[in-house]
Amino acid sequence: MKAIMLAGGKGTRLRPLTIHTPKPIVPIFERPFLHYQLDLLKRVPEIDEVILSLNYQPRRIEEIFGDGSEANIAIRYVVEPAPLGTGGAIRYAGDTLRESVVVFNGDVMTSVDLPAVIRLHRERKAKATIVLTPVDNPSAYGLVETDANNNILRFLEKPNPDEITCNTINAGIYILEPETFERIPKDTPWSIERSFFPSLIERGETFVAYTDPGYWIDIGTPEKYTQVHRDIMDGRFKTPPFSGAPGEVWVSPQARVDEGAVLVGPCFIDEGAVVKQGATIGAYSVIGRQCHVEEHALVERSIVWANSRISQDAIVRDSILGRHTHIGRSAVVTDDAVLGDKSVVTDFSKL
Repeated sequence: MKAIMLAGGKGTRLRPLTIHTPKPIVPIFERPFLHYQLDLLKRVPEIDEVILSLNYQPRRIEEIFGDGSEANIAIRYVVEPAPLGTGGAIRYAGDTLRESVVVFNGDVMTSVDLPAVIRLHRERKAKATIVLTPVDNPSAYGLVETDANNNILRFLEKPNPDEITCNTINAGIYILEPETFERIPKDTPWSIERSFFPSLIERGETFVAYTDPGYWIDIGTPEKYTQVHRDIMDGRFKTPPFSGAPGEVWVSPQARVDEGAVLVGPCFIDEGAVVKQGATIGAYSVIGRQCHVEEHALVERSIVWANSRISQDAIVRDSILGRHTHIGRSAVVTDDAVLGDKSVVTDFSKL
């Protein structure tokens, strides 16, 4: 069995963080995001290869994952000649496949029971199975309506309040039969959501839903990217390094925290980081690899990517800093600021 990972997007909602870092490799703590999706796929032993459908900075991704041997799963790369949309990318990547295929959107973090989804697909002999997730605010999303037997009835694109009949949305995870791919035009931008799925309904084919009430998040915005770190720290999504002890202070054995520094849990300090005397790392902060936090600086509820420096008496609060960022002495960065790689905030500045 194969899996196709749709990871070709430019990550525009996460800019400027994704200008030099494709979304599949933005760090979640110390690991590129794609690792978490591969972990989920590895729970299905019969998946023997993951096909990464790429378009934006593919070489950066291949440099990290190679042939997949370090991740313990075979990886093959397919680079779209031009953006083909979700449907077009699936056709391009899966044109030679002859067996059921698992498809993942490249920005989804989830705890879904993937083997159970595959079992349902096979039991129903479905042409396609889609994972749905319930949401608290249905009016903010396009909804997917099902009947009592989990058959897909229709897709409702951001309905008005009086049109809401359910609270389930597309979770971006599918099991598909390759025999259906021929209805997707070759080398043509095509949407699986707007064109392919409606064709299944129109033809009366078996198209079923697996509704999963567990953890699910789209990491594609700064707010959601920050939220997934907090969810892991709080134990809402169980994964190392916080799976055994949510809320803890996690410090790499290769980090250096001086006496007199204050660490407030939950927080994360990666290898090679240095936290100087009098500095404070507040709750829900992530200090990346080889970062330096100088004397009496404060980092609180913020994510700091690798090789950045927070100078003396500086304050970073409720923000995300890209790699090699320099925050000057007594500078203040706050209020959901998002700084790209190599940003510089000069001494005493406020942002």
